[in-house]
Amino acid sequence: MTADELPARERMEFDVVIVGAGPAGLAAAIRLKQRAPDLSVVIVEKGSEVGAHILSGAVIDPVALDRLLPEWRSEETPIRTPVTEDRFLYLGPAGSVRLPAFVMPPLMSNHGNYVVSLGNVCRWLAGKAEALGVEIYPGFAAAELIFDDNGAVIGVATGDMGVGRDGEPGPNYQRGMELVGRYTLVGEGARGSLAKQLIARFGLSDGREPQKFGLGIKELWQVDPARHRPGLVQHSFGWPLDNATGGGSFLYHFEDNQVVVGLVVHLNYQNPYLSPFREFQRFKTHPAIAPLFEGGRRISYGARAITEGGWQSVPNLAFPGGALIGCSAGFVNLPRIKGSHNAMLSGMLAAEHVAAAIASGRAHDTLEDYEAAWRGSEIGADLAKVKNVKPLWSRLGTFGGILAGGADMWASTLFGGSPLGTLKHGKPDFAATKPAAKARVIDYPKPDGVVSFDLASSVFLSNTNHEEDQPVHLRVADPLLQKTSEHDVFAGLSQRYCPAGVYEWIEGSEGPRYQINAQNCVHCKTCDIKDPNQNITWTVPEGGGGPNYPNM
Repeated sequence: MTADELPARERMEFDVVIVGAGPAGLAAAIRLKQRAPDLSVVIVEKGSEVGAHILSGAVIDPVALDRLLPEWRSEETPIRTPVTEDRFLYLGPAGSVRLPAFVMPPLMSNHGNYVVSLGNVCRWLAGKAEALGVEIYPGFAAAELIFDDNGAVIGVATGDMGVGRDGEPGPNYQRGMELVGRYTLVGEGARGSLAKQLIARFGLSDGREPQKFGLGIKELWQVDPARHRPGLVQHSFGWPLDNATGGGSFLYHFEDNQVVVGLVVHLNYQNPYLSPFREFQRFKTHPAIAPLFEGGRRISYGARAITEGGWQSVPNLAFPGGALIGCSAGFVNLPRIKGSHNAMLSGMLAAEHVAAAIASGRAHDTLEDYEAAWRGSEIGADLAKVKNVKPLWSRLGTFGGILAGGADMWASTLFGGSPLGTLKHGKPDFAATKPAAKARVIDYPKPDGVVSFDLASSVFLSNTNHEEDQPVHLRVADPLLQKTSEHDVFAGLSQRYCPAGVYEWIEGSEGPRYQINAQNCVHCKTCDIKDPNQNITWTVPEGGGGPNYPNM
């Protein structure tokens, strides 16, 4: 069936359309209703419920919450575990060194922060938004941008439901809806599919450094109460990653004897044989880490790409008809491993400019004032102090980069700026991978089933589900290129960088065959970022599909 033969979409009109019910989108919606209660605001969310696709460490800085909902501390909320202790470790293969807190710049302190489930925080914020009159539609993936005759964004269309694997409408076919408004705010998280299109269409990254990314892999555990330390926040770097591979770990203790453990691997790693998932499983076997999990139980697993480019890589935020907010813009503070506070602040800032624009009778224009405002805001102040950490880490390796980055953060804190100016990131992450012929094969140990686990059992704990009879949402532009380059030159690295077992090279009598297990996809977007030829494009599947993270 051609596009012309499809039934017309139903159109719903609002003042503001928001894509993504994450911290940025929810904060924007709440702020809009605070500033202009009569505005009609809608949020579309691809997860089956608000919070289903939210994955973060998460230690949350309450600076944005204090501004958005000043009364929150007197209410019943999911924010219940204040940070009580910071620990920083450098790990070697068999031991560890604890770094004294006084060598860390003040910005690295977690005093006053909280260990939370960010998914549960979003569920709570969604209730606040709905109480103000915001309409939230979970299970509806924003699949397409809608433009007017002048090329301005006027809204989004949700994906059609009930389309078969062959691309033809099935017996339960339902056409998507058009949601249009005076302004559209896009807060899809890191490497969102619509944000990627907007950045390309409007040249929003022109004159900026390439965005940089990491892959964060996380598990939720319930541990022995005797080993539980509510409010303990522990970060480490070093083993199992070599000095040339950036990344680090986190261990956060919060309520109900629960601990979150995770590893972030910077996606500019060079060795195509590296598997972030297996590095994470290996990390948990370290003698300084493994005892925590003795007698414990693994509850959940997930993975998500993280923006790491910071100050230099934030694209122009405003485009005709709307703006980027949250991690779609890239506001993560890398050394702090925090971005939810900046995501919320950006949503609030965008909302204030949208409300003012609508009040003055404007629509579908470019919010230049929002773009001009963020660098002078708390967001800009937060990112400016750490702008050289990632470039130094990439140039000098982990050990040298940590030392030089720490010195640079101290200089920025004490003197208001870095003597190095603003360093460049250089090439994008996909261009960093070496050919397999120039790399060493990594021999990973078999999982023990006690602390370390296989990929299949891990993906099962993500509660990932997709309707099987639907088009594959992971688009390979040139299958031949995937064989001649991704397989032949880079040793099939997609089957190792993917933390969900989506990609497989199956050797047969007629040569290798590329298999895409799209049902396993946890929507991390790593493939869209790391493929060496940019030959894979992540698109939204049918709404409601993907992981369903509990307490993550």
